[in-house]
Amino acid sequence: MDKKIAILGLGRFGQFLTEELSASGADVLIVDMDERLVNQFAGLVSDAVADDLTDPESIKKIGLSDMDLVIVSMGSSLEASIMCVMVAKELGVKRVIAKAASERMGEILLRVGADEIIYPEKESAVQTARKILSSNFLDYFSLGDDLSVISMVPKKSWIGKSLSELRLRNRYQINVLAIRDETGALKAGIDPAMPLTAGMRILVVAERKNLNLLED
Repeated sequence: MDKKIAILGLGRFGQFLTEELSASGADVLIVDMDERLVNQFAGLVSDAVADDLTDPESIKKIGLSDMDLVIVSMGSSLEASIMCVMVAKELGVKRVIAKAASERMGEILLRVGADEIIYPEKESAVQTARKILSSNFLDYFSLGDDLSVISMVPKKSWIGKSLSELRLRNRYQINVLAIRDETGALKAGIDPAMPLTAGMRILVVAERKNLNLLED
């Protein structure tokens, strides 16, 4: 059964979410106060509604109680975000994720019931900074304040050596999750005796404090 997800607010972040989640096969409901935006993305989703997201009675009629997840993506509108979070939790939605434009706004949304706060601009800036600072990093994903998942090319000193020789967990405090070989095949079951090549891509998980160890 497809996961039912409601996206409340169709700013740039909400639009990107709509496109990505719909393409992944999720059952998506979109809601925004701008009917033009709703009509623009209606063809991608299961249901699309133009309604006032500052009015609790209007929000209650949307059908949020049927959702597995509600994403409140109006980072610039505190009033609408608070109202959507509160109503969603009152209707029994188990998980509500809210976008916040600032730490203070995030604190408020947590207090009124949000289960998780995201700061898209901050997270994007961190990812960009990491990729700029390290020529090895191809992509970077934050898993909270401490852990990160990095897609990277092997350090020059690793090429020609196997994982068992390199002892990456001991020397660099990282765990290798998977390796994409030169043919493009992604392998989670990794042979520790296989030598690394310059054409490989490595997916690792590491603590943020140790990321400098991965830089050439």
